[in-house]
Amino acid sequence: MDSLQILLSLQPSSPAFFLLSALLVSFIFMFGLRRKTPYPPGPKGYPIIGNMTMMDQLTHRGLAQLASRYGQAGLLHLTMGKLHIVAVSTPEMAREVLLTQDSIYSNRPANDAIVYLTYDRADMAFANYGPFWRQMRKICVMKVFSRKRAESWASVREEVDSTVATVMKSVGSPLNVGELVFALTRNITYRAAFGSFSHEGQDEFVQILQEFSKLFGAFNIADFFPWLGWIHGTEFQQRLAKARASLDGFIDHIIDEHLVTRERRNMERAENNQAAYDDDMVDELMAFYAENASKGDYNDSSNSSIQLTKDNIKAIIMDVMFGGTETVASAIEWAMAELMKSPEELKKVQQELSENVGLDRPSELDMNDSFGLTAPRATRLVAVPSYRLSCPFPGK
Repeated sequence: MDSLQILLSLQPSSPAFFLLSALLVSFIFMFGLRRKTPYPPGPKGYPIIGNMTMMDQLTHRGLAQLASRYGQAGLLHLTMGKLHIVAVSTPEMAREVLLTQDSIYSNRPANDAIVYLTYDRADMAFANYGPFWRQMRKICVMKVFSRKRAESWASVREEVDSTVATVMKSVGSPLNVGELVFALTRNITYRAAFGSFSHEGQDEFVQILQEFSKLFGAFNIADFFPWLGWIHGTEFQQRLAKARASLDGFIDHIIDEHLVTRERRNMERAENNQAAYDDDMVDELMAFYAENASKGDYNDSSNSSIQLTKDNIKAIIMDVMFGGTETVASAIEWAMAELMKSPEELKKVQQELSENVGLDRPSELDMNDSFGLTAPRATRLVAVPSYRLSCPFPGK
């Protein structure tokens, strides 16, 4: 008599019935649903933890070394607890993943901290590919990175001029380039996105950036073993809640200030027949939100649109805060470091900037060119290799 016949012969209320039922279900789950396609090759890991002892090697260069040693056909497989990680190491396989199978691999993985701090992926950076992501991208193209918005960013030249002047005054003495570049990107983002020329609130802005960066990359055992989240889950969740409350307070204050300022400007314009003021990014987003909310364009029953909430506006502002400040500053610092290691390439860049832009006049580069396609060739050729050699966030 096999196990199924034994199970049927038992009384449903007996302990043996429940025990055998659990064992049978486990057997079906483990062997009946096991994967048919093997994973790509990779270093053999330990039971349960997998390759977590190799976490210190998960930089872009460390993964390249592991792929050359263990990988095959441009693929490398690692196991981190319940997570399966696949690294792509050849141009052919990268083309297959990023172009041919783009729709399958387009989603960006997010840990518990990222999901919580982005209002459950309410932004564009971490939203899953689909109708919602396309709608958020449309909003960003129309209101954040539009041609009109790019023209307003021309005012940041004053910040660049101020930074260059600081460098010139420090000739012959040590200068912390990292702090200088971070201050530049911080001032540009704060000024262009929030329309503020004062430094009031920037200290809080920096503190929020730093805490979010730590939480995004913090080790959380629940990301690898969900059933062990209780070990330090309470403390970690408290940090997340405090960080998001700080962001909420900061952005709500910015939005409230803009609403009050916008109302005052509208009254002044009506009384004095003045020309319209230039709106900054927050003004554009809030106007877009109010307009569509009043029209009712965003509703759950519509197939062509997605319901837009205030959390989406906050999440987009957060994307600009992080993407325009810390990431850009790190990329610039790494690019300058690579140029200092290659004096010949540095001379080429300096010469081409001198010939095409000039040293005694403002830059005439197209401010609407987001990707620098009209910039001097040598300058463009600095960016891509620097990303490859020194990723802004090599540990992520």
